[in-house]
Amino acid sequence: MMAIDLTGARVLVVGASGGIGGAAADAFAAARASVARPSRDRLDITDDASVAAFFAEGEPFDHVVVAAAQTKTGSVADLALADARVAMNSKFFGAYRVARAARVTDGGSITFVSGFLSQRPSASSVLQGAINAALEALARGLALERAPVRVNTVSPGLVDTPLYAKMDDAGKAVMFDKAAARLPARRVGQPEDIASAILFVATNPYATGSTVTVDGGGTIAA
Repeated sequence: MMAIDLTGARVLVVGASGGIGGAAADAFAAARASVARPSRDRLDITDDASVAAFFAEGEPFDHVVVAAAQTKTGSVADLALADARVAMNSKFFGAYRVARAARVTDGGSITFVSGFLSQRPSASSVLQGAINAALEALARGLALERAPVRVNTVSPGLVDTPLYAKMDDAGKAVMFDKAAARLPARRVGQPEDIASAILFVATNPYATGSTVTVDGGGTIAA
């Protein structure tokens, strides 16, 4: 198999400051693509006007990746409705706004990042599972609406990202070791593991309407 060469391709990664988004941006850059990594000051996906203004400028993109989200965890009973609305507005409607406004070349791609809670719900993260499932359904519908632009979702499991940076090293190591012991892959994911899946669906011309799960076997684990 030949190495992926995206010389001349224009790629947008929304959320490139995060672990998965940053790794995805690096993967596209390594494939020689021209990668845009806008800050929230330039592209705020929670704001209609910001999204519209961003995509009104410049040439169409060949590939768009949406890996940005701000969500709080908690049970339905305990999570404030205001926080639930913020989470939905960020992860689901943020992706919706981008998909609605983004200009993408024919045969190009849009890729969302969801999460395996869509398939394996948690009692403490019900909203996150629902948002991820909605995001995956959105991608399947958009694959029809936006054809020949291809639309896919990559669904990661537990990944060692800056999300856990506030934990002390010892506590994080214990948590990850316990999680790895339950996973068939016997390891916790790294951002690069998810980035390789994003690059795959973005560049495979036969991949659209798909959800690719990269979770170390978390969905099937006992």
